[in-house]
Amino acid sequence: MVPGTPLPVLAQARPSALVGDYERLRELCPVLELRLLDPVEPDPSAADGWYSGAQLATDERALAAVLAGAEDRIAAEHGRAPRPHVTASRLLHHYVWSACLLIAGPWHLARRVPAVDPADLWLHAPTGRLALRPGGHAALAGDLHGDLPGDDELRAELRAAVVAHLEPVLAAFARPTRRRDRALWGMVTDDLASAVWYLGRMLGARDATVGDATVEDDAVAAAGALLPGGTLPLPGAADFRRLRTPDGREHHTRTRLGCCLYYAVKPEAVACLTCPRTSDEERLRRL
Repeated sequence: MVPGTPLPVLAQARPSALVGDYERLRELCPVLELRLLDPVEPDPSAADGWYSGAQLATDERALAAVLAGAEDRIAAEHGRAPRPHVTASRLLHHYVWSACLLIAGPWHLARRVPAVDPADLWLHAPTGRLALRPGGHAALAGDLHGDLPGDDELRAELRAAVVAHLEPVLAAFARPTRRRDRALWGMVTDDLASAVWYLGRMLGARDATVGDATVEDDAVAAAGALLPGGTLPLPGAADFRRLRTPDGREHHTRTRLGCCLYYAVKPEAVACLTCPRTSDEERLRRL
């Protein structure tokens, strides 16, 4: 191969190759409540409270059902229901972050980029749990590892997969969230960076032979390469930086492009550590 020539990205329709990746994701990520569906298993039913991403994008009744479920969960946990646009933003954040983890997780673990159709990912309105039917994926020729030619193409494939899945869902949530395109895609940028970072922290916590910091560093570097900025419609970069606490330890942080509105659900809570409302001085105090 001529030096500098990118390796091809190959589409592969072998769902079984992803099952192990998703089982590992479920083991590593305790917040991911995921049900994996067999190829021949019937689709989850709306009668049981399950709605696919495709239904959320096209059926106002499905969208209303999942919003009502989210409102009930928030009210049960916090004693009151938030304003409707806050409920919609919190639910969209949950869906977007989960979808980003389901697409970026196999990429970070095994350099496979799943093609997750919105019709193959379901959300359970009463609980917020997810169900997924794994499909095909893209990978580099030879399933190579390391910083090799073709990595940029695989990262572009990942960004395209995230955009393809979420574009119709964002359009459906624009009105209930009261957010425009830049804010919606800013949420996707934030949640994609956050999902890779979270997976790195979970990997570090499980791998005592390597150490938490090294594995987290790798994930932060991966997220930075994936989101360098200038990759529209994703409007920003991962833009991680380090803060040093008085004990000499360095901590990764970044500032989200937009607020996730958790403070509007639980006003007595402090803002999130990566919130635009949280100064570096406050982050250092908490760290």
